[in-house]
Amino acid sequence: MNAIAKLDYTAHAPEAFQYLLQLSQHLHKGALGPQLIELMSLRISQVNGCMFCLDMHAKLLRQMGVEQQKLDTLAAWRECPLFDARERATLAWAEALNEIGAQRLPEDALAAAREHFNERELAELTFAVAAIRAWNMLNVGLGKALPDA
Repeated sequence: MNAIAKLDYTAHAPEAFQYLLQLSQHLHKGALGPQLIELMSLRISQVNGCMFCLDMHAKLLRQMGVEQQKLDTLAAWRECPLFDARERATLAWAEALNEIGAQRLPEDALAAAREHFNERELAELTFAVAAIRAWNMLNVGLGKALPDA
């Protein structure tokens, strides 16, 4: 059991919480569509170990009709044939961005992403990666519990 002292960031920083929530909701209505944003969010939450986000994004993807097998193999997306080129480009860009701080962004990462996304889509995807990282940091750092089933 995690011994992190929980802190309810929604109560202690409600305006900041609302702005981040609004950003996330806006991006779901954007050029990429909610399913691609959710898939990326689930993968980055796997990498960052955010149990709250893992639970939420997996549930949302199932509600959107994504097959369980695809969700089960997401961690191996590079090898798995269930992911199309656009999904692979999304996941590659998101993982590269998520590693900023631990390592430099690969020189060819942006060029590779541009092969699959126009400028608006790439900008929105980058904002979406920033948003899920923020959610992961809040939830992991401040001990957000799983919701009741």
